[in-house]
Amino acid sequence: MSDKMKFAIVGAGVIAPFHAKAITANEKAELVAICDTGKEKADSLAEEFSVSKTYTDYEKMFREEEIDIVSVCVPSGLHSEVTIAGAKAGIHVLCEKPLDITSEKMTAMIKACREHNVKLGCVFQRRTLDAAVITRKAIQEGKLGKLVLGDAYLKYYRSPEYYASAGWRGTWELDGGGALMNQGVHGIDLIQWMVGDVDSVFAYTAPLVRDIEVEDTAVIAVKYKNGAFGVIQGTTSVYPGQETRFEIHGENGSIIFSDSGFQQWTFLDGDNEIPQVENVEGGGSDPKAISDEGHFVFVEDMIQAVTDNREPLVPGEEARKAVDLILAIYESSRTGKEVKVGADSLE
Repeated sequence: MSDKMKFAIVGAGVIAPFHAKAITANEKAELVAICDTGKEKADSLAEEFSVSKTYTDYEKMFREEEIDIVSVCVPSGLHSEVTIAGAKAGIHVLCEKPLDITSEKMTAMIKACREHNVKLGCVFQRRTLDAAVITRKAIQEGKLGKLVLGDAYLKYYRSPEYYASAGWRGTWELDGGGALMNQGVHGIDLIQWMVGDVDSVFAYTAPLVRDIEVEDTAVIAVKYKNGAFGVIQGTTSVYPGQETRFEIHGENGSIIFSDSGFQQWTFLDGDNEIPQVENVEGGGSDPKAISDEGHFVFVEDMIQAVTDNREPLVPGEEARKAVDLILAIYESSRTGKEVKVGADSLE
């Protein structure tokens, strides 16, 4: 009998192979089943990774299979319903970003996992990048002094064919938004993880180029709770897609880094030797071109979180912060007003 952690995947779309690869490469994990409403998609992914069981009904899969952890890879607006079903079945959940697309759904899935005593982790692989980890540590150690500006530039290219490739893309109902909720959510999570929680936003968002109902372009003025200001730019409408870039400035120094590493590491104290980090593929123009290394980290972390009975690397309460921020951005754009950011109560 295997003592490996048994995984299943729900949703066999673009991101599912990243999970499957990380699971099957982990000696402590076993991928036992794959579910997708499209049987051919489930069967194709199962064949690629030598998985014997496929389903088109995840609740049936949860009943029939012995599963420890489920990777939730369905469209964003369906994350909560799969997560809640998994929690009720006693299955721990590793959910793709974003956690879900509404405050109510995120609250419901976090509560369900609490009530059924299962772990809820969310994949934000950019938090594992050396440049981000090093930058956050420098900020926390006070190397920049009082923070002044924290900026994120998230300029992607997604073609009309990309949005036409799946009916849920570019919709409020299932994508929950556009350039911010789907692509930019990684950078939005990362900038607030490094700089600190956001107090309020003022935003412009619109579909300037693509024939979609959600935004393909957004510009946001940010006020952080620690007093710093910032700018977030997010788009899927520029060609070619650019490297994501983060600029953080304080009274005593500046840090700028992108997918190709650090561009600036300058401090008043003279400690200006730029840390050497690996380049990463950010998927600026191709969603399949993102690095898969982060998923290896999150699968391993989820196994250890269950084994050690601790919180995952990015638990539900932490993962929701990026979505709460994006929802405030959308409200500001709709109303033309500054909007406070804040999760609703889980009590």
